[in-house]
Formats: sequence, C-alpha cells, structure tokens
Amino acid sequence: MISEFGDTQLVSTRWLRAHGYASNLVVRYVASGWLVPVARGVYLRTGGRLTWEGAVRSLQADEGRPLHVGGRFALSLQGHEHYLRLGDPGTVTLYGPSRPPAWLEKLPLEERFAFLGTGSFDSAFLHFSADTSDVALAAQGLLRRRPADEGGGLVCSTVERAMLELCDGVSEPTLVYEVDALMQSMTTLSPQRLAQQLRHCRSIKAKRLFLALAQRHQHAWLPHVPLDGVDLGSGKRALVPGGRLDPTYQITLPTDLDEHLA
Repeated sequence: MISEFGDTQLVSTRWLRAHGYASNLVVRYVASGWLVPVARGVYLRTGGRLTWEGAVRSLQADEGRPLHVGGRFALSLQGHEHYLRLGDPGTVTLYGPSRPPAWLEKLPLEERFAFLGTGSFDSAFLHFSADTSDVALAAQGLLRRRPADEGGGLVCSTVERAMLELCDGVSEPTLVYEVDALMQSMTTLSPQRLAQQLRHCRSIKAKRLFLALAQRHQHAWLPHVPLDGVDLGSGKRALVPGGRLDPTYQITLPTDLDEHLA
C-alpha cells in the first residue's frame, strides 16, 4: 500500500508494475495527490522527502541493484571529509556491475552522482542484495551504514575498500597529495580485512600506491598485513613522471609530499 511507503523511499514505474500497480492506477494516484512525481517514471508518496540516501537505498533494496557508495564519498560518510581537500564533496560515487537507471541523474537534488563502474575489484566483490547479511557484506569490504532517518541500511565501502577504490582513480600528482593526507589519518585499519581487499583488488597501481603511502606513514598495522596471495605485479610503475621511486613497492611518488601535509 502507498501509505506504507517510507518517508524517503522512491518507487519507479518498473517497481510499481512489478508489484501490481497498473499504469492507469498510477496515473490516478498522481492525479489524486497520493504520489508525487520527482523525475520521469519515479515517485515519492505525498509528504515524503527527496534525499540522495533515499534514492540509493531504493536502488539497492527495492530495485535490487548491487550499487554501493564507495571511494571518495564513502570516506566522507565515515568521517574523513576533512582530508578530502580536492574534488567535489557533493558527488556521490557509486560502484557496481551495471549503470544505475537514467532517472537517478535527473532527480532535483543538490548532490550529483558519478557511476565508476566495477572499479578495481573482481566480480566476486560486486554482488549483494537486500537479503545479504552484514557478515557476508563485511567479507566483501562492504557495510550497512544505519541511517538516522527511517529506512534500511545504506550499503557502502569500508574504509579499507574505499581507500583502494580512491587509489585506483589516482591519475595525476595532485590526487596523490590528497590520498597521502588521507593515509596519514588511517591509524586503525584492520590488517586481516585489508589483506582480503588486497587479494581481490585487480589494480596493481592501487595496491602499490596504498602500500607505499602506508609505509611512508609507518602505520603500526602495516607489518601485520599478510601479503601472501596479493598480486603486486612486476616492473616499475611511473605514477608521477620525474617523481621519487619507492624502493619497496616500485612506484613513483611526488618528491614534495611532506610539503602538502596539513
């Protein structure tokens, strides 16, 4: 029943049809003011609130799409926004095996959405559903962030996974400075969780950059990360032209990293 829809729940024409709401019935509900269209083929119940969290939760739980909040935005959600000094903090970074529906970009929200595809992880780490347990999510480097408002949990990357997702997107020196500032604050990562993420991460660049920066900040957890089964590739990686080569992880880093730390 429409009266049972959540305060921030979005329902699409596709969802309504699948749950027995014929097109002519939906038209009547809109005309009667019971449903409010917020984009073509997408509705809120009257009195509902349009939020980015509600949109993503509706995709995950109602539409059955394994899209998770990761990378930059997941780190911001978990209290690291102070260190995200570059880029647009209002862009929700989504990862998954297939693109979100076109209506997501057309919602009248302050936040925007960026779909980054499968990212740096293998296919085993890209699937979940509303029924996936918290334990199973944790095994993929995901967690349910319990919202302050109504509705189910929002699936997003753990800090370990989000950092690797962010490292994978580094393509210029300015982004290395940002990741380095973030890494400085990563004092409580789990060695076992991190090892699992490293084994399933396909990006040699992301893994080498992550480990080189962790070593640079001499985090106490790093020596306890088991690297057996972690593919770090071979040869050198020139991430920063003319930079300093990290002798352990064979990736070049900017020579002036210390000057950019807060």
